[in-house]
Amino acid sequence: MHRLAGLLALMALTVWSSLAPAQDAYPSRTVRIVVPAAAGSTTDILARVLADQLGRKWGKTVVVENIAGGGLNIGAANVARSAPDGYSLMVAPPLPITYSHLLYRNPGYDPREFVRITLLAKIPNVMVVRKDLPAATLKDFIDYGKQNPGKLTYASGGVGSTAHLTGLQLELQTGVKMVHVTYRGAQPALSDIIAGRVDVFFDTLATSVPLYRDNKVRLLMVGDTKRVDAVPEIPTPAEAGLPGFKSVTWFGLVAPPATPAPLAEKINRDVVELLKSKEVGDLLRNISLEVGATSLADTNTFFAEEFTRWSKVIKDVGLQPQ
Repeated sequence: MHRLAGLLALMALTVWSSLAPAQDAYPSRTVRIVVPAAAGSTTDILARVLADQLGRKWGKTVVVENIAGGGLNIGAANVARSAPDGYSLMVAPPLPITYSHLLYRNPGYDPREFVRITLLAKIPNVMVVRKDLPAATLKDFIDYGKQNPGKLTYASGGVGSTAHLTGLQLELQTGVKMVHVTYRGAQPALSDIIAGRVDVFFDTLATSVPLYRDNKVRLLMVGDTKRVDAVPEIPTPAEAGLPGFKSVTWFGLVAPPATPAPLAEKINRDVVELLKSKEVGDLLRNISLEVGATSLADTNTFFAEEFTRWSKVIKDVGLQPQ
């Protein structure tokens, strides 16, 4: 038994020794970060900040590749099929890295198999409405929606996106029935909000507040339990008359399935170090993002908790896999 234990220990040491040089040399070439959404979204902005900072730290080119479509599944499937060597990573909101398998019969990958690197950041969503909608407050919106059932439209980045599930929660809690309109990303949705072609969109602070400041859209509430510094005049759901309502978007960094643990640990250490730096912290706060910077263990715990929360929402609203 002792000889067997010693042999196993020797084998483990040999494996670690063979992996260590590879991790020390990483990266030796260009690393790509896939964003499964169109350019201009908060996900995209965050990925570009990360790519710039990692490129400086690693001394290698780090590029962002936008692979949009399919409810975020096309880009996610691309990363899931990539070699588990650290040269393909993905920055994404919750759907493709936690619960897409609950909403799509064949998304082309299993979100539970991604190797979770870290929680990058979180941000409250705001309820954005077109400027000429006859509703200056949430109460006005609810009254208008009940008087015009099925007339209001709400935008999202696809089935199961945070914006989609938030819209469904709003329907459940208020009794207002709306029509769901899907887009390839936040920018096309916001463009249609500005043009008056769609009525409401639950978007992140980062991309909507500048439009609000330019008087192109109206904000009815911020989806967190407290007001935010970026728009302190905008009420919380409870203040607006909808207690218990919450809408927060978060963004994770993942690697392809079967990425070796030592490599995942190295990427986690490097990314967390950057996220905790004053420069990156200031950059993220400037776009209203709250820094995540979680360890591998805490990242797995957070993802599991989010899966439990969102899967309950999906069940409660009766969404069926497409």
